[in-house]
Amino acid sequence: MKLPKYLGNVLIGTTAVVFAGGAYLLPDHDKNGPVLTAAVEFVAPKAQPASDLAAVTTSALEALSSSVKKLSHPQALEDAFRSYFAYKSANPSKVKKPYLYFVDYGLPATTPRGYVFDMASLSIVDGPFMVAHGRGSAADSRGVPQRFSNASGSAATSLGLYLTASTYGFSGKSAGRHYTSVGLRLLGLSEGFNTNALKRGVVAHGAPYVSAKRAGRSEGCPAMEQDRAKRLLPMIANGAMVFLFAPNQTWMNSDPWVNQG
Repeated sequence: MKLPKYLGNVLIGTTAVVFAGGAYLLPDHDKNGPVLTAAVEFVAPKAQPASDLAAVTTSALEALSSSVKKLSHPQALEDAFRSYFAYKSANPSKVKKPYLYFVDYGLPATTPRGYVFDMASLSIVDGPFMVAHGRGSAADSRGVPQRFSNASGSAATSLGLYLTASTYGFSGKSAGRHYTSVGLRLLGLSEGFNTNALKRGVVAHGAPYVSAKRAGRSEGCPAMEQDRAKRLLPMIANGAMVFLFAPNQTWMNSDPWVNQG
């Protein structure tokens, strides 16, 4: 499918993040240090031609919607695809790979809710599969996450759009035992909602508490099964995108990328 020319021709300036995080309904107080400020770039959305953005979003929905199973909200995929194309059009040099890792956190932890899409061929690379949410987002490990936060120490999931960075050797602890896996660093792009991800250590990684039947709780990371992480995360590292969705009206009404066009 041939995408509109504007996707490869839009140039905008960048600004460094100096953003504080907090729960979505509360003022933010957490401050970024100089290392984080230098490491993470936030690019303020610039208005794109609404017709072009709508066209590519509609094309992706038409190609992929029928292959996606249960969703928590009719706008879930549309918000993900619009955000992806809006950021890509504004930052063509940063989106180096065509992959989008999408998670619908409006579904319970016992439901497969993760996908990896190839946004160039408009096909599903993998999914649906189980994905963990933060223990700070739901008291019940089998339930639907209800609280989302950008604050350090919240152990909560942060919604919105992310750019993938490098992989590394991840180590964690589950049921009192240490484990290792592949980790993927994430740069939060949704101002007010996930820009503290790198500082918080919110990454994609494999975990033994995620199985084919259910997902346990993380510290806010969209963790997946370990074998799947070894296969998928290196593929989507360094310039792909991640979109974490939930039917949270505060976020849906305010995320700068969701509301493009």
